[in-house]
Amino acid sequence: MSQRVAFVTGASRGIGKVTSIALAEAGFDVAVSARTVEEGEEREHSSTVKASNTKPLPGSLSATAALVEKAGAKALVVAADLLEPASLAEAAAKILATWGRIDVVVHNGRYIGPGHMDRLLDTPIEFIEKQIQANVIAPLILNKLILPGMIERGEGTIVNIVSASGYSDPAKPAGEGGWGLGYGLSKGAFQRVAGILNAEHERDGVKVFNVQPGFIATERMAADMAEFGFSGGEPPEVVASVVRWLATEEEASQYTGQTVEAQFFCHERALLAGWEGPKPNTAEIVYDLSGAALAAHEEMLRRSE
Repeated sequence: MSQRVAFVTGASRGIGKVTSIALAEAGFDVAVSARTVEEGEEREHSSTVKASNTKPLPGSLSATAALVEKAGAKALVVAADLLEPASLAEAAAKILATWGRIDVVVHNGRYIGPGHMDRLLDTPIEFIEKQIQANVIAPLILNKLILPGMIERGEGTIVNIVSASGYSDPAKPAGEGGWGLGYGLSKGAFQRVAGILNAEHERDGVKVFNVQPGFIATERMAADMAEFGFSGGEPPEVVASVVRWLATEEEASQYTGQTVEAQFFCHERALLAGWEGPKPNTAEIVYDLSGAALAAHEEMLRRSE
């Protein structure tokens, strides 16, 4: 059998980077995608229309690729921009031309830029449209390119990194610990993809999951988000360990089409050695888990009994 291949978007830093490494350690060759290819590249990453920030963020695809190879796997850098459909098609084509298959795709990348932490009256509609394009349409473009190969082989895994902002309301407005409408709106739409694709393609051997990270400490979170009321968070390895489990364990089939709450799942199954589990106030910092998220968590527990 040909070597298994994983494709991770938003892989230059944060959850995407550590997930790429985890999948490499699990035996996948890994294609990594994002906009930042080399360290020190400048681009806009301010979350608000009120200010500009082009200071380089830590991380790059080249650095992630080196870590993938250090883990014993092959790495392929495929630069792409979620707002440019042609670049997505080129990235998928390059992977298929190089390795002939994509067994696992992790849709981790999302829109980075103004409007993310702005209130509606302060947000130009074009920035809401960009979030929908990057967070919803771009993954669908990739799925349409990748699904035919999975169906032909009779197996494949799609993991959507979602957000509780897609099914819960912020306790405070954007800028004070909440999030902008464009972010919640786009993540809400993205939340619906897994269940529908599962209905269409579970019979073809394709598994589709939502993974809700909870509040995670990443390089960009540390660099940009304190001014909006966000600080702390759990290690990104929590999410990576859950994605790895879903991509490699037969038992994962029982969760296809569902939302897996990463922090609870990781803790309950002891997937990350040395991690003590979600802090008591994890939900209170950013997400209100009293509604849909809690119900999803309870359903996950029921199905695992």
